[in-house]
Amino acid sequence: MADSRLLHHLASWLGQWPAGEPLQVVGSARRVEPGWDGGLHPAIGVGCGDSTVLSVPPPRTATVRDLVARDPGGLLARLPGAVGFDEWTAYRAVFRWTVAPAPLPDAGEWTPSDDPTLPGWLRAFPGEVLVARDPATGAYWAGVGLKRHDGYGTELAVGTDPAARGRGLARRLVAQAARRVLDEGAVATYQHDIDNVASARVADAAGLPDRGWTSIGLAAPIA
Repeated sequence: MADSRLLHHLASWLGQWPAGEPLQVVGSARRVEPGWDGGLHPAIGVGCGDSTVLSVPPPRTATVRDLVARDPGGLLARLPGAVGFDEWTAYRAVFRWTVAPAPLPDAGEWTPSDDPTLPGWLRAFPGEVLVARDPATGAYWAGVGLKRHDGYGTELAVGTDPAARGRGLARRLVAQAARRVLDEGAVATYQHDIDNVASARVADAAGLPDRGWTSIGLAAPIA
């Protein structure tokens, strides 16, 4: 059974939860407001079992519903244009969550994200990020950023420098970050590409099991 924090998070983040039909398209003002990073996230979906809620901008709701009715198999290919972001790419991912992260030892320290020694992707997260460094040189090894979507759910994003892989840092950092999220009163979530075996292993080891949930999102073109 899903945790109540997760249910509140999905209702807030998507505009409705659970779905009332196999693929429920809902219009939500959240899709036209700045997200965790200050940018727009014009289409977000989460699926559990045989039902999915797909959240889109309110003015585009009818267009997306018509697309689903006419061509459900072509949803991902045509979703960006249907919500007015033709140059973006739609993707489907594995959606995970936990309220019981693995009891792994801590691996990092919380650091202001504007630290100039951090890689660019990690500096994009507001507030603090969790960082593991080489104890001898202080060089960056791995890190986790927090996407605070609302007061009920925070998504974890992890990355490891190629030179530091194979040390088990990612799983320990994810578990450590998940504990902080829970201490803040939210549920920890995690998404990864369906074919990303390495990321799946990290999530499994950190205590974020694959429950068969999926997600849909849009990615902006790389500048």
